Amino acid sequence: MTHFIYALINFLILAAVVFLAGRKIIARIFTGRRDRLNKELDEAEAAIAAGTADGDEVDADALIAERERSLEEEAEALVEARSATLRRDTLTELQRFSHERECEKESMRHDMLEKAKSLTLDALQCQVIALMSEPVTAKEFRRHEEAIIDKILSMIKLTPGDITYLAHHDVLYVTLTSAFPLDEAITKKVEAAAWALLEPVNGKPSVWIRTDESFIGGLRLRIGDTVYDGTVSNALDQLVKRLKKEPVESSADVSTMSKRLLSSVEAYSMDIDVYQLGRVVSISDGICWLDGLADIMYGEVVEFAGGSEGMIQDIEPGRIGCMIFDRYEYIESGTPVRRVGKMAGVPVGEALLGRVVDPLGNPIDGLGSIRTEESRPIEYSAPGITMRKSVCQPMHTGIKAIDALVSIGKGQRELIIGDRQTGKTAIALDAIINQKGKNTVCIYVAIGQKDTTVAEIYAKLKEEGAMSYTTIVCANASASASVQYIAPFAGTAMGEHFMYGGRDVLIVYDDLSKHAVAYRELSLLLHRPSGREAYPGDVFFLHSRLLERSAKLSEEHGGGSMTALPIIETQSGDISAYIPTNAISITDGQIFLETDLFNEGQRPAINVGLSVSRVGGAAQTKLLKQVSGNLRMILAQYRELSSFAQFGAEVDEATKNALSSGERMMAALKQRRYHPLTDAQTALVLFAVAEGFAATVDTDRMAEFEERLIHYMESSHGELMSLLNKGEKLDEEAKSRLKTALAAFAERFDYGRTA
Repeated sequence: MTHFIYALINFLILAAVVFLAGRKIIARIFTGRRDRLNKELDEAEAAIAAGTADGDEVDADALIAERERSLEEEAEALVEARSATLRRDTLTELQRFSHERECEKESMRHDMLEKAKSLTLDALQCQVIALMSEPVTAKEFRRHEEAIIDKILSMIKLTPGDITYLAHHDVLYVTLTSAFPLDEAITKKVEAAAWALLEPVNGKPSVWIRTDESFIGGLRLRIGDTVYDGTVSNALDQLVKRLKKEPVESSADVSTMSKRLLSSVEAYSMDIDVYQLGRVVSISDGICWLDGLADIMYGEVVEFAGGSEGMIQDIEPGRIGCMIFDRYEYIESGTPVRRVGKMAGVPVGEALLGRVVDPLGNPIDGLGSIRTEESRPIEYSAPGITMRKSVCQPMHTGIKAIDALVSIGKGQRELIIGDRQTGKTAIALDAIINQKGKNTVCIYVAIGQKDTTVAEIYAKLKEEGAMSYTTIVCANASASASVQYIAPFAGTAMGEHFMYGGRDVLIVYDDLSKHAVAYRELSLLLHRPSGREAYPGDVFFLHSRLLERSAKLSEEHGGGSMTALPIIETQSGDISAYIPTNAISITDGQIFLETDLFNEGQRPAINVGLSVSRVGGAAQTKLLKQVSGNLRMILAQYRELSSFAQFGAEVDEATKNALSSGERMMAALKQRRYHPLTDAQTALVLFAVAEGFAATVDTDRMAEFEERLIHYMESSHGELMSLLNKGEKLDEEAKSRLKTALAAFAERFDYGRTA
C-alpha cells in the first residue's frame, strides 16, 4: 500500500510538471501562430487592395475564413499531439517507476533468501559437527579407519611433479593425519606402502604421523603435494559448498537444502577426495605467489582456504604466480590453497540473456540466480582456417555513415577508436539496438566503467527492448585488475556458446584501453619484463588471441558468427600510439571518431579519410553498394575544397556547387542516437541528396527532410520501398520511378524556408 501511495504521488507531481511545461510551450507556439496570422492578414489586405485597383474581384471573407479553418485544424492537431505526448511520457515514467520498485523488492527478496540459506547451512554444519564429535559417534568412525586406509593405499601413485622432485631430492615427505591416535598396525601399513611406492624410482619416504581433532573422523594421507582425504570434515565442507552454490527462489528451497544436508550426513559413506595442496608464499594487490602444486597448468583454477578462487598466470621454477578473483584481505602467507582440477570458466546459455553479470558469471542486477548447467572456459583456441568462411553477410548497425561508408560484416572485427567523449559507446549501443528482431545475440562487456554508466546503458537497452537478447558483463572501475583482465575473455566465452550453436553474435568490448592497463598492472606485479612504452611485450598477443576468436564459421561447423566491436581510447587523436596501433593491426578495419567533427556538431563524428573496412563491399547489400559507390569520393573532394576555401579565396561556380553538395551530404550523414535506419531508408536518403533533390534544403533542417521523406515514401510509394527493402541493385526503370517520386516530393514541400 505504501508503494502505491508513493507511486501515485510521484505520478501527480510528474503530471503537474509536464502540464506546466507543456502549457508554456503551447502558449509560445500559439503566440507565433497569431503573429504569423496577423502578418498574413496584412498581406491579404494588401493583395485585395492591389487586386481591386487592377479591377479583379477578390473574395476576402472566403480567403480569411479558409485560413482561419486551416489554423484551427492545425492548432487542434498540435494540442492533440501535445496531449498524446504528455500521456505517453507520464505512462512511461510511471511504468519505469513501478519497474524499479519491483526490481528493488525482488533484489531484497533474493538477498534475504541467500542470507537465510547461508545462515541455515552454517548452523546445520555446526550442529552436525557437534553431533559427530560425541563419543558414541567417534567410536563408530574409528571402526572404519582400517577400511579407509586400505581404500586410500589402493589409490596412491606418484605424480609427474613427485618424480621431478625426487630427481633433485632423494626424500619425499609422507604425512598421515587422523582425528584420533592410530593403531601401530595402521601406521606400519602406511610406511610399508610408502617404501613400496618410492623404491622403483630410488626414493625414500619420510613418514610423519599426526592427529587433528577438527577432522571429526577418518584419515588424510599426503604424499608430496597430493592429498587423499577421507575425513568427515572435508566431506561436510564440500557438501555445504555445493549446496551454497545452488540457486534459491523461495524459502522452500532453503528447507529442501537443509533436509538434503541432514540426509547426506545420515547416509554418510567414506569417499576419498583426491586433490593437490599448496600454500601461499606472498601476496600483494590481488596477486600471490604459491609453493607446491607442481602439476598445475596455466589457466587452471585454485581455491584458497575461505572459499576465494584464483587463476594460475605464471609458472616458474620454484614458484607459481596466481591472480585472485575475489576479496583477498584475509589471505596471507601460509594460507593453504588446493587445486580444483578445472580450467577457469563461466556459465553460458539462454539464461544469461537479459541479465547483468560479473566476469565470473554471477548476477549483479538483483534479479535472482541464474539457472544454467552449461559452462565454457574463458581461454579457448580461435577457430582454425578450415573452420572459417569469408565474411559475406552484412551486420547492419542502422547508422548511415557506417553502413554506407565503413560497412561491417558478420564475423568481422571492426575497431571503434577515438578520444574520450566522442561517441564511441553510442555507436556500439546503436548497433546493439538495431539487432532487434534479427535473431542476433549481443554481448556488451564494460571494462573499467563507472557503475552509474553501466546502469544508464542497461536502462536504455531495456527501454529500447534490446535487453531481451543482450547480456552485459560488467567489471566496474572499482573491480580488481584480475577481474577486469578476464572480463572480455568471459564475454567472448558467453558469445562462443551461441556462435558454435549456429547463431549470430555481436560483442562489444568497452574498452580495450582499460583492459590493456589492467593487464599491465598484473604483468608488473608478476614481474614480467616491460616492452615498448613500458607495456608488457606480449600485449599484442593478449588482444590478438581475444579478437581472433571472433569469426564467421563455415556451414560444416554450424554457420554461426561472432562480430567484434572493440573500442580503443586515444589521447589527442594519436592513433599511432602503442595500444591503438596494436589493435589496428589485429582488426579488419577501424572507425575513427574525430574530436573536431564532434565539437562541430557532426554526429557520429566519423572521419571518412581515416576510417576503413577491409571487408568492404562484401558486407554490403547490392543496393547500398550502388548508392554509396562514389560517396567517399564526394566527401574527400569536399574536405579538400573546404580546407582551401577557408582561406577566403574566390572560387568558381563549380567549386561552390561541390562545396554545397558536400555540405549537404555531411548534414545527411548526421544521425540522432538510438534512431537506427534500415538499409532501404539509408539508401533512399543518400540517393535523394546525391541526386540533388535536397538542393534547396537548409543544412540545419536536413533531419526534418529525412524524416518527412521516409514517411512520404512509406505512405505514398509503398511498392518502391518494398523494392528498396529487397536490397537488390536498381535498374534504369526503377531509378526513373524513384526519381519521379522524389521530384514530386521536392515540388510538394519547400524546405528552404520555414513552413
